[in-house]
Amino acid sequence: MRYTVFCGSSSGFDENFKREAYNLGKALASKTIGLVYGGANVGLMGAVADGCLDHGGEVIGVLPYFLKNVEIEHKALTELFLVESMHDRKAKLNELSHGVIALPGGYGTLEELFEMITWAQLGLHKKPVAILNTDHFYDPLLLMIDKMVEKGFLKQINKEMLIVSDQIEDLLDRMEKYEAPKEGKWITKEK
Repeated sequence: MRYTVFCGSSSGFDENFKREAYNLGKALASKTIGLVYGGANVGLMGAVADGCLDHGGEVIGVLPYFLKNVEIEHKALTELFLVESMHDRKAKLNELSHGVIALPGGYGTLEELFEMITWAQLGLHKKPVAILNTDHFYDPLLLMIDKMVEKGFLKQINKEMLIVSDQIEDLLDRMEKYEAPKEGKWITKEK
């Protein structure tokens, strides 16, 4: 069992983001869940990898060649895959994992999170997709998702596909119990 973690290549201004990323890596290792992530040793990416590695966990990185010198590859990984593009990176991360967790991050983290939840909504995979909402970082995004439901662009059942918690153990427990909805994503006025 492995989970992909999407998160910032920066640490952010709040030290708690880095601490929780490390703690997530540690929790994955304690549950013998492997970590699959972007392959860097910087920011929250490095922290989650270090948390897992420091506690005996498996850590697989996937890094595009063009980011090798920017994101700075982690040298202590169990395995590192170098790929041609960001698209190849996401495809490989998806191929190697059984679920997805987003930590705080920027545009890249959001893009990766939304691609994975969109794939789940379309039935392209049935893996749990989750947000670790450290210090309420994702609260504004969750309000936007509520607005999507309110305005008829997202079904409530599809909103509920996204697992959200501010507690690592709760998040991992809910991911383990996740079952994908059987209903399609399309909304009609009759519904």
